[in-house]
Amino acid sequence: MWSTSYDIIIVGAGVAGSALAHALSTVSDQRSQPLRVCLLERSLVEPDRIVGELLQPGGMAALETLGLESCTDGIDAVPVHGYAVMLNGTPVHIPYPKGREGRSFHHGRFIQALRAKAKVAPGVEVIEASVSELIECPVTGRILGVRATRKAEDAVEKEAFFADLTVVADGCFSNFRSTVMGTTGVKPVLRSYFAGAILEDVELPIKHHGTVCLVKGHGPVLMYQISEHDTRILLDLKPPLPADIKDVVLNEILPQLPSSVHLALHKVLEKDRLRRMPNSFLPPAEQGGTHTKEGVILLGDAWNMRHPLTGGGMTVAFHDVVLLRDLLAKVQDFSDWKTMSRVLHKWHWRRKPLASTINILSIALYDLFDEFLNILRVGCFKYFELGGECVNGPVSLLSGIAEDPFLLFRHFFAVAFYSIWILFTHPRPHPIEGSDKTVLIRPSLAEYPSMAVRSFYCFWTACIVFLPLMWSEIRWW
Repeated sequence: MWSTSYDIIIVGAGVAGSALAHALSTVSDQRSQPLRVCLLERSLVEPDRIVGELLQPGGMAALETLGLESCTDGIDAVPVHGYAVMLNGTPVHIPYPKGREGRSFHHGRFIQALRAKAKVAPGVEVIEASVSELIECPVTGRILGVRATRKAEDAVEKEAFFADLTVVADGCFSNFRSTVMGTTGVKPVLRSYFAGAILEDVELPIKHHGTVCLVKGHGPVLMYQISEHDTRILLDLKPPLPADIKDVVLNEILPQLPSSVHLALHKVLEKDRLRRMPNSFLPPAEQGGTHTKEGVILLGDAWNMRHPLTGGGMTVAFHDVVLLRDLLAKVQDFSDWKTMSRVLHKWHWRRKPLASTINILSIALYDLFDEFLNILRVGCFKYFELGGECVNGPVSLLSGIAEDPFLLFRHFFAVAFYSIWILFTHPRPHPIEGSDKTVLIRPSLAEYPSMAVRSFYCFWTACIVFLPLMWSEIRWW
């Protein structure tokens, strides 16, 4: 066994890890000596995942700040101008404000572009190796580095890599999360699964817009174009998963989707299986305190996860890297953990406005779109139909442009109250006796008592959905 020493080791060359490695190479002018960074990745082969394919406008802004905007060039990326939300076949247009743009792409191509930037960054060494354990000082308990095995055939098993600071960015299935966080950390909570596939040459209701279809009996269905000919479809399924997912998709979900995707989805189901991905929620716990390991920090999905419904994961990751880069640039000695603790405290709270907004929105919006909360689901759709600030506010939050959890609070409860108003005032379809047709009839006074009960349940549900999420983000202990 031999060993190598660096200033910083980064475990995982995904979105966050690759971006941080490149970012740290740009801070040499703020330090007495250039940083030596080691980026370790189990496999440098192009990854193949069904998520991480949509970058919101706020994420694009962070990417530009990091000097990585060219990573979306040459990978057949598609501009995204907003969303189309569909309920009962009717779409509502939700454009990004002020002509802002996002990007959608094949996840693997984007990751390879980020890795290519890291490989040529000065002071960064990218090594293909599997990290098996963190090296811990037997006396102080401090993390001194990692043990890893290079992929090369003649590689030394469990080679030691030492550094003053180790950054773990090994994704949602992190092997080291519990070791780093100790008693401070919490376990991810499984919310649902995505079943994903790629549709070829389909037309979405609004070109260059992500499509969210609210279907009866199941979670929302997402569709967005990721290259000239490919469109990603993600079907949200609640646990436990059905025994025959294809049968559920064909008979229960597909008939509620736009007709333009029916043939392509049929073809996919005939020749290919649907790939699955768990969707979990993991609120961030502050790092650098007495209950977390010294010498190591978590970054990206290893530390903080939200539901991918809003496509905000990469936006949060790049924003975190921007803030962390600027804070670490001023630290001359990463082994001084008192200084590092203060840095991590600043980082934790400076990221809150954006990260908290996207974290809360992802779960709150997912619960609003739940079939079993139909009053809130319809109210949310009707709220978007009002246009103006009822669209600009929510989409500014979703896209990572606005960083304001209390603006999210205002819009969320505006939706709740508007849902109650819709329940009492808007006509609802009623079947015509002896006919398959329906007629729209306003609720009668006799229905008011039952609607009052439903309204209370609606508001109570909004409270128990939103307020615990807000509390998990703003608490400081």
